[in-house]
Amino acid sequence: MKKIMILICHYDNPEGLKASLMSIKEDFPVDVLVVDDGSVVPPDLKELKSIYKNGDIFIKYLPKNQGVGIATNLGLKKIIDWGYELTGRLDCGDRVYPNKYAIQIDYLKNNPQIKALGTWVNMVDMSGKSLFILKHPCRYSDIKNKIYLNSTFVNSSTIFYTEILQTVGLFPEKYHRNGEDYAFFFNVVEKYKCENLPKVLLDYEINPNSLSSKGRKQQVKARIKIIKEHFYWGWYPIYGILRNSILMYISREQTTFLKDILKK
Repeated sequence: MKKIMILICHYDNPEGLKASLMSIKEDFPVDVLVVDDGSVVPPDLKELKSIYKNGDIFIKYLPKNQGVGIATNLGLKKIIDWGYELTGRLDCGDRVYPNKYAIQIDYLKNNPQIKALGTWVNMVDMSGKSLFILKHPCRYSDIKNKIYLNSTFVNSSTIFYTEILQTVGLFPEKYHRNGEDYAFFFNVVEKYKCENLPKVLLDYEINPNSLSSKGRKQQVKARIKIIKEHFYWGWYPIYGILRNSILMYISREQTTFLKDILKK
């Protein structure tokens, strides 16, 4: 079985794609699958091979833009078929730190009960300026509770065993443009032990043109629906619905500003 393949879904962000690829620096092969989601100018495999030297790189093309959830599931199906033990997403523009995957794989090897592992991340603006450190809960017990408030994983920071997809399924496509990451990790957390490493191993780029910025209200609506799907009568589900109902009326820029103030 092959060790790890990282999935990058791309749509009209060639510079972000190159930056993400060039950030991968490991002492072992990390293969990459790029799924192009109907870009106006799709990336060229020959060019990417000249850039990426830390493993094999492949491209699959969608004929038209269908959303990151559809692109993700196409990629995951290929990764399963190709027999990779581990996988994870990396969004265009996000940059992993040197040896990130080695650190995570070593931790998973020493803690076989854990099936998905994320990290803390450095949130940066488009110029690379650090805004704040996002410290998601690390312990599984805290993750199980706090996922009712918001996602407890940064997608680009997280790797997981492909075998869990047989149980939890792929990214729920009914949320393929708004909440597929959150819905997927909610399903994973319900079935498997998951953790976050208390180490900053990724720069996450806050792009004002991304779906998570421009479609924020739709994402929060989807988040509320997902919480209701997993609802039970308890503090965290009730608080999660109330909290996200309030967030419907607060922009991402405002929440980022508040987090930046609190950091200082």
